[in-house]
Amino acid sequence: MSDSQNENGMAGFEENLEAANAVEDAVEKEVADKLAELTGDIQRLQAEYANYRKRVERDRSLARETAIADVLNAFLPVLDDFARANEHGELTGAFKSVSDSVDGIMKKYGLETFGSVGEDFDPEIHEAVTHQTSDDNGDVVTVVTAVYQAGFRFSGRVLRPARVAVEDIVRPV
Repeated sequence: MSDSQNENGMAGFEENLEAANAVEDAVEKEVADKLAELTGDIQRLQAEYANYRKRVERDRSLARETAIADVLNAFLPVLDDFARANEHGELTGAFKSVSDSVDGIMKKYGLETFGSVGEDFDPEIHEAVTHQTSDDNGDVVTVVTAVYQAGFRFSGRVLRPARVAVEDIVRPV
């Protein structure tokens, strides 16, 4: 074999090698692009699933709170009956025990009672049944003077406002 044939063969080999390297580079780029695309898809799916789990947990928690609030709301007339019986001295014996048990259960589930004589009137949580106004000038504040029916709150939400009598008084200095 002559040197010119070797050179031609070597040149052909180098051309084939360059072509093979170019194909290999193109395949590597295509594989890298596909890998990046699939990785992005997986990351998006993971994020969607995490958001779905959070949303389901939030919905489950809200449904639980709503169900508890509905049950507590249904018991409010019973609690009112217990309170009236206690005011009249009729809450004794086994009936008192039942009343105390029901009160304990209501507190366990987060029912809060509010509305007491002397507290400042708040229209967000009180319903004024009567209102005594004051002719005094100065710093007048409206306070609760009588509670006709206790108010109830659950999880920061007012289930029933306290029904109260209010009076305008001059704020003590």
